[in-house]
Amino acid sequence: MKLNLKRPLAFFDLETTGVNVGSDRIVEIAILKAMPDGSEEIKSMRINPEMPIPLHSSLIHGIYDEDIANAPTFKTVAAELLEFIGDADLAGYNSNRFDIPVLLEEFLRSGIDFDMSDRKFVDVQNIFHQMEQRTLRAAYKFYCGKDIVNAHSAEADITATYHVLLAQIERYKDVDFEDKQGKISQPVQNDVEALHVFTNMNKPVDFAGRMVYNENEEEIFNFGKHKGKTVEQVFDIEPSYYAWMKQGDFPLYTKKKLDEIWARWSKKKESLKQERQLQTDANRSKQIQQNKSQQGSANPQARPQVKKDKPAVAVTDDMLEQLKMKFGK
Repeated sequence: MKLNLKRPLAFFDLETTGVNVGSDRIVEIAILKAMPDGSEEIKSMRINPEMPIPLHSSLIHGIYDEDIANAPTFKTVAAELLEFIGDADLAGYNSNRFDIPVLLEEFLRSGIDFDMSDRKFVDVQNIFHQMEQRTLRAAYKFYCGKDIVNAHSAEADITATYHVLLAQIERYKDVDFEDKQGKISQPVQNDVEALHVFTNMNKPVDFAGRMVYNENEEEIFNFGKHKGKTVEQVFDIEPSYYAWMKQGDFPLYTKKKLDEIWARWSKKKESLKQERQLQTDANRSKQIQQNKSQQGSANPQARPQVKKDKPAVAVTDDMLEQLKMKFGK
């Protein structure tokens, strides 16, 4: 069978210096790009991580410092990889928690903002773990009836992952799945959007899992003392938490998403501040008008009385006689 694709789906796997998303680096990358017409393209290359490869990591993937001494750095091949991936959706094994975050970190270090806003991402491990809960080696054996030859080489692993997904779609085509809320569905379909939904049930914001979406599509913290609180709520009560995370040992992509939320929250806060100021100014203006109106309609009896002149009276003889008697003239 072949995948039912509306656009390319890029399966990729990374071998790295370690498992710390924020600080470890890629030493090998392999990408299998499945096209809508059923064709496939593969790109595989070694990468100089610009840091020593720990021995315990080399023992797992078989790549040592001398193997990548003359390999290009990620920065020098970033544009080439970006062009190869193009607008493809992404798929991998444990890719949501590890491969995608590490790849995003490398692109950001290279000054490239790898746009994830319109991509679907299918994590084959999530299908497997939710339906069978095994490892890639066991998954390949279980679904394909084969053993992985040269396991832990990026190309062998990603090829196995690709064939496991094909087998999963075939096996679970009409199989019911009951989620934690008791809802029954048939989520494993030959459709990337349906697989994206099923393999991203935790709705990660930053892929490293430090922030996830809740049922209201709000970003919430998924770790530490503020676990379960919305990010904006934490900014309201403890804005210094943003600075602590920015200075901490968190992945660059986590900090990028945090910046986006901070900018949105700051804009809301400033808008609310302006609205309050406008309301305050309107109330003050209204109060001034009311005061003027009250002064204009005050009790007339309280106003100063203007003394009115009495009307003139004609002088009589009697009045003259009284004046003579009074003043002796």
